[in-house]
Amino acid sequence: MYKFYWLKFPFRCSFILLFFVLCTSFTPPSYQIALLKYNGGGDWYANPTSLTNLVRFCNGNLSTNISEDIATVDAGNPEIMNYPFIHMTGHGNVVFSDQEIQNIRNYLIAGGFLHIDDNYGMDPFIRPQLKKLFPELDLIELPFDHPIYHQSYEFPKGLPKIHEHDGKPPQGFGLIYEGRLIVFYTYECDLGDGWEDQAVHNDSEATHQKALQMGANILQYVFTTK
Repeated sequence: MYKFYWLKFPFRCSFILLFFVLCTSFTPPSYQIALLKYNGGGDWYANPTSLTNLVRFCNGNLSTNISEDIATVDAGNPEIMNYPFIHMTGHGNVVFSDQEIQNIRNYLIAGGFLHIDDNYGMDPFIRPQLKKLFPELDLIELPFDHPIYHQSYEFPKGLPKIHEHDGKPPQGFGLIYEGRLIVFYTYECDLGDGWEDQAVHNDSEATHQKALQMGANILQYVFTTK
């Protein structure tokens, strides 16, 4: 009996040591990002696998430490302040109440960032809401030399074209507040579709990678630009 016990002891110690190393080396995620839930009838919940896939890509290729648990936050919820990056998507109508406008405006002025991806059909509805959000600002097209296109991945011609709809070129628009890009609006591009599991839209690996790389640039820009 004693011989059996002492033969097992080294293995027991090794297991305890391994468990200790794993526990002490675990680093909690540095950030959590969120999906914006809004009213008006648009499908704010579109592309359910997109953000998780984007986060996994960033953590694996950029050495970021973003939680894969994607939060959902209502447009009027003050907890929006907990998330440095908010993503918004959909195909249709968007309506912000006065309280929601004030909440999102406060968030953006305080340092938050909103990425809006038109999933085809959102454009005529989101533009008036952005004007309500910042009536003093104009939505401008970002030039191709903007840093958001030149992070870890180079996009010298701006946004990649992920899905064809009207045959229009993809465009990236922004709201700039006191010299800082606070809203990035991707139009005629469908980045979120490209972030989804490939089987959802039967995207090629090249298209999938282009979308993820551009998304990674956006997150890298947000987390590294003061």
